[in-house]
Amino acid sequence: MGLVKEVIKEIGNKSREFYEFVLPPIDMYLSSDSLKVIIDIPGFSKKDIKLTLCGDILSIQACKEVDEKESESLISKQRPTIIDKKIRLPIDIKQGEEKIDSAKYEDGVLTIVIPVTKKGKDISIE
Repeated sequence: MGLVKEVIKEIGNKSREFYEFVLPPIDMYLSSDSLKVIIDIPGFSKKDIKLTLCGDILSIQACKEVDEKESESLISKQRPTIIDKKIRLPIDIKQGEEKIDSAKYEDGVLTIVIPVTKKGKDISIE
């Protein structure tokens, strides 16, 4: 029976590693004046999440503490306790000119609004 428990534990570890690599799910909406990034990271509190914008790379780091008593009796661990994700944004942002209009975390969903500066020159056609 010990072997089965070890196999289940290893499957849980691989599943968690996959989650941390591929997820959290991210949606992006680009309008003429802003980029809205929506990230699902349930199970974390606002104080656990750290955001960094460096050029066009958005870094999301989240880490929550696990109760030692609960971890001793843990049978299967599927939910991540650490998220470290870097996303290349589809907009051009120069390093040193990064701005975020707003960042809100509610009901496990993080919503970030980044202003988009218009580049180039409008050309009138005669």
